[in-house]
Amino acid sequence: MAIIRSILDTDLYKFTTSYAYSKLYPRAYGQFRFIDRAKTRYPEGFAELLRQELQQMAELQLTRDEAQFLTRELPYLPPTYIDFVRGFRFDPDEVHVSQDEEGQLSIVAEGLLYRVTLWETPILALVSELYYKVLGVEPDLAYAEQSIIAKAQRLKEEGITFSMFGMRRRFSSDIEDRVTRLLKEYSGTNFYGTSNVYFAYKHGLRVSGTHPHEWVQFHGAMFGYKMANYMAMEDWINVYDGDLGTVLTDTYTTDVFMRNFSKKHAMLFTSLRHDSGDPLLFADKVIARYRELRVDPQIKYIIFSDSLDAERAIEIAKHCKGRIGTSFGIGTNFSNDVGAGIQPMNIVMKLWKCKMTEKDKWHPCVKLSDVDGKHTGEPEEIDLAQRTLGLI
Repeated sequence: MAIIRSILDTDLYKFTTSYAYSKLYPRAYGQFRFIDRAKTRYPEGFAELLRQELQQMAELQLTRDEAQFLTRELPYLPPTYIDFVRGFRFDPDEVHVSQDEEGQLSIVAEGLLYRVTLWETPILALVSELYYKVLGVEPDLAYAEQSIIAKAQRLKEEGITFSMFGMRRRFSSDIEDRVTRLLKEYSGTNFYGTSNVYFAYKHGLRVSGTHPHEWVQFHGAMFGYKMANYMAMEDWINVYDGDLGTVLTDTYTTDVFMRNFSKKHAMLFTSLRHDSGDPLLFADKVIARYRELRVDPQIKYIIFSDSLDAERAIEIAKHCKGRIGTSFGIGTNFSNDVGAGIQPMNIVMKLWKCKMTEKDKWHPCVKLSDVDGKHTGEPEEIDLAQRTLGLI
């Protein structure tokens, strides 16, 4: 049986970003590259097994019930885009997979951005689940369920509002399904929802999510690094007109973002998302910036989503209490805590280059993390971006 069994088995931000590209930049092209930060040596033949899974994804088709769910739960996506998703088919020819003699895996997805962006999260979920399956790693289901129930109850006791952000590095689809059900059962209304559209559909949950680094990366490549955050926010507002009001801050470091964050954007966006660096320091910087802009931080939120577990979320919430609202997106610690000695994968797919039309020249894309060593992109372009932004 195929691992990905529904077009909805993806994170919300893939659909919202796809629609934004289709509305504003329908002729833009992009290339995504797979990055394994742990430099895993994959078993011989892994690339071929992955290609087989990708081929099976070409058969996926949105059902009528799924389309009705999108229409009902994602009202900011217009009927024209829902119709596009109903007719959408994954094209495996857009993805090139190979494996070298040392077992290193290469995955490159390239094509029109409104289409090719939809490959990112399913590919990561495929690699993760397929890796454990090929190695014969079995989850300890009793441990996994006991662990998630304890976390769910602990978060509920502390009054923490949180969402499930666990698809990309999940142990398996089945584990994510079980975890989602248990969080709903044991956390109640403290469990805000899930970023996985399919499991929101299956379990009757809110679909929860933000926008991705790639949106800002694209704007950096097209409009320059100094204007990237500003243009990305302006375009998001133009597309969604106040819906989906969370903005990601660390594509070119949080300090650069804060310089770009105007009062207009501080008022229009409901929340900022933290995804790298010290979360407590980040909260202090955000609160200080809101006050500098004469915006009451207590009417705003921070969504924390960087390598969280329940205890870390509780610590952060206590630091922010009475100062700014908080919510939490907890991912791998929910979807891949399945037994002693089973380590989650450290994998991502990032926008590597883009261009405005097929005939244009490619522009390299980079991401400058708040954590040293997590920058992505070609070294010379990373250096250029850092110099342009005064980071060197």
